[in-house]
Amino acid sequence: MDRQVKGEFEVSATPQGMLDLGGEAQTRHVRFDKRFQGPLEATAVVHMLAVGTAVEGSAAYVAIERIEGTLDGRRGSFVTQHNGTLERGAPSLSLTVVPDSGDGELVGLRGRIAIDIVDGRHFYTFDYSLPAG
Repeated sequence: MDRQVKGEFEVSATPQGMLDLGGEAQTRHVRFDKRFQGPLEATAVVHMLAVGTAVEGSAAYVAIERIEGTLDGRRGSFVTQHNGTLERGAPSLSLTVVPDSGDGELVGLRGRIAIDIVDGRHFYTFDYSLPAG
């Protein structure tokens, strides 16, 4: 089954401090709590590590997110991996479901999520597939 669902989510951030990367470099650690609405009715916890560079508008982040709730009425949880870069102001984001991380009725879930922020509101587009059953 290949599907695309869209909805909105709310997010709140809790700074967790800085982490040492050696040589006076540091990464920022932030926890995000999310609430998804729409075909994905779920909550999530995200842990992000982010770094900036000496060049204005260039940065990167990685994150792991656990999402729990229902997807098109199927209950379970799954994990996503974020890989984001900002190159001199040009953003790029890869947000994918970690293979074999789905449980409950979401076993076998595969997919990608796109995030759009419009007027301060957060929207998701989730392209996914699940085994028939």
